Amino acid sequence: MPYAWIDPTPDNNSTELHLWPFNALKPEGFAAMVLGFFTFASLPLIAVLGTKLFWGLLPFMLAATAALYYALRRNGRDRQILEVLTLTPEKTRLIHKPARAEEQSWEAQTYWVKVALHPSGGPVPNYVTLSGSGREVELGAFLSEEERKSLYAEVSDRLRQMAHGNE
Repeated sequence: MPYAWIDPTPDNNSTELHLWPFNALKPEGFAAMVLGFFTFASLPLIAVLGTKLFWGLLPFMLAATAALYYALRRNGRDRQILEVLTLTPEKTRLIHKPARAEEQSWEAQTYWVKVALHPSGGPVPNYVTLSGSGREVELGAFLSEEERKSLYAEVSDRLRQMAHGNE
């Protein structure tokens, strides 16, 4: 799953949750995709090699390859999102670091924080929110529906443990 809990050390009573969007295209896959597209787009050009038609078609094939390269790079940059949820017995803090915007943060007293799963009515099904200090914030909206259900259960358990002192 595209999130991981960083458990506390014996002398530290806080825990952190790091969340990030799933990225199926690794650097090797990116290179294979662009090279494969270039190769298969070049195959029809072999038939017209050495003609004026070749020089007429070549710029379009190169432009299509460049557009694919740009689109994949842009998508990769846009998916560089990180959310860090820090839980301590006193405070709960969420930091949302978007790819190309300012960092956003939210903080509330752990005892009063409520985690909610909204099966419908949110921007995505099974929308997870945290509320406290007069504000409600989303958590992991970029995760899949099943991942958000699992996240809700895990965050609820950890939050309850922190608020009630690991009973």
